[in-house]
Amino acid sequence: MSEQDNLQHVDGNEEQEITAITSEEISQTETTTSPEADVKNEDVVFEEIEASNAEDAEDEGNNDRHTIPFLEYGEMSLEALVIELEKLVSNEKVQAIKEHVDGIKNEFNSKFNTLVEEKKEEFLNEGGNEIDFYYSSPVQKRFKDAYKEYRGNLHSHYKNIENNLKSNLDNRLQIIEEIKGLINVEENINTTYKHFKDLQDQWRNAGPIPRDKYNNAWNSYHHHVEIFYDFLHLNRDLRDLDFKHNLDLKLKIIERAEELAQDDDTNRSFRELQVLHKMWKEELGPVSKEYREEIWNRFKAATKIIHNKRQAYYNELDKVYEKNLEKKTEIIEKIEALTAAGAKSHNGWQAKIKEIEQLRETFFSAGKVPLKVNEATWARFKETVRAFNRKKNVFYKDLKKEQFDNLQKKLDLIKIAEENQNSEDIEATTPLMKRIQNDWKKIGHVPRKDSDKIWKQFKAACNGYFDKLHSKKNAENEVENTAFKAKSELLDTIKTIEFTNDKEADLETIKAQISAWKTIGRVPSNKRFIEGKFNKALDELFKQVKVDSNEAELIKFENKLDELSNAEDSRYLDNERLFIRKKIDEVKSEINQLENNLQFFTNVKDDNPLVKEVHANIARHKDSLTLWKTKLTKIKALY
Repeated sequence: MSEQDNLQHVDGNEEQEITAITSEEISQTETTTSPEADVKNEDVVFEEIEASNAEDAEDEGNNDRHTIPFLEYGEMSLEALVIELEKLVSNEKVQAIKEHVDGIKNEFNSKFNTLVEEKKEEFLNEGGNEIDFYYSSPVQKRFKDAYKEYRGNLHSHYKNIENNLKSNLDNRLQIIEEIKGLINVEENINTTYKHFKDLQDQWRNAGPIPRDKYNNAWNSYHHHVEIFYDFLHLNRDLRDLDFKHNLDLKLKIIERAEELAQDDDTNRSFRELQVLHKMWKEELGPVSKEYREEIWNRFKAATKIIHNKRQAYYNELDKVYEKNLEKKTEIIEKIEALTAAGAKSHNGWQAKIKEIEQLRETFFSAGKVPLKVNEATWARFKETVRAFNRKKNVFYKDLKKEQFDNLQKKLDLIKIAEENQNSEDIEATTPLMKRIQNDWKKIGHVPRKDSDKIWKQFKAACNGYFDKLHSKKNAENEVENTAFKAKSELLDTIKTIEFTNDKEADLETIKAQISAWKTIGRVPSNKRFIEGKFNKALDELFKQVKVDSNEAELIKFENKLDELSNAEDSRYLDNERLFIRKKIDEVKSEINQLENNLQFFTNVKDDNPLVKEVHANIARHKDSLTLWKTKLTKIKALY
């Protein structure tokens, strides 16, 4: 409902007529004052802002969806896609990464399916039966694990917020009912007005509600607030005081919007404009009738300028995408030409393979294309590369002589492995055995009828040597195995400790256990997981004694430093120091980002939930920074 239609003023003893409004009237916005020819264009602007703010109403306090960058997923390898997915799932709010995860998932599945098809073609070209083909990869398992964790987090998130959203909505509807009832209360007008202001405060703090209920709830609230202001004609001083307060704040919002209209950073301007519209709608009431149309038109004009600049920005971006499409189409046509030309020799095909790889890299680095042709362009590119691979594989399928040459090379490696499998000269033989294993991998295909037989023969000789080597090392590690057994027993003892409720004495008990743990010594590298179990046990002990989390973390860190400083390889200590420095830089960066974010809230009160959340995040990060700096000081003391 436009502000110019909100109130009906009555004078003297004239009766005020309060009529029910229709749902259509409730859904109207202040844009209804525009000339009919401009309504369609303006609606696009305000619908976009309303939709985003309605989304905020269901996920209040979360700005991550505006700040997490979208990477060029189409240009990333399978490994890089998995790493990015794991990072998003671990570090970002689950409700903020849906589009990112969907993009990664689509690219991963497409690229992995292409890889499987290539492996299958190779398998069939070597003489294998299609029914026997199977291919899996560790990177696929990592992807499935990360995606499963994301789905679990998402389910938990929506389950947790569902009840809160419903409860908040019920609370807001109850507030509206109480405001409706104020005009029928027989009490002093000042008392009624105070009750009304209390209800407004309750509304502002009522929390997020479902986005599909957002506009109806707010329009209904504003409607009954405006009816109450009509009722206040009995005491114009109170009403006019509110009108003046709202006018002052709305003028400040307008001034900020007009400043943003001059800002060249269109995305940042539009994000803050959304906040201004949210404040205008959610935090401020009506103003005197004589100012309503004037201030709304000013705010609307600034809004339109920002939107038009943003639209122009995206129009330019579309032109860039079109240029990228031309580049990618040209690359596809080059691959098609290379496939058509083919080659007549091994070297010729190898040269074309390098050309194809370069074209693939150029394709992936060419940038985004218009969304409407993205899938079709990617599908055409994949099919073009597959066609090249099919033609290449047909050529190599006929190279039987090369396969027999490869067979002879592998037989030579088998002879070397069998001659050295019983060698006692570890320093000379171990590098030799590793080298011939790498050489084996580099040799191409052999006739399929010989493949399994020679592989088993080669594997048996290599395993024979390395099994003896491992047995010898296991004997040398008997002391470490004994240490592992002792630590396992101590770990069981720690879990049964009973405390005296004397914090200092109990803390000394814990430290004594840590000292005992250190005294036992190192365990085999493949059993170092017991250190993690020990730290978890310590966490439980510290929790029972109610030790401050930072103090507990430092005690555990000192234990870790003792272990690292006693390690034979100094790189462990160096890696720990580099890790801590990296964490310090990351935390500093987070603090700087959060403090920069505060600058966007120039006209927002300190008690605003968004501002309070940012301040709380800054405080948490500063506590974390202090802890990391303390750790860095301790590790520096060891050098």
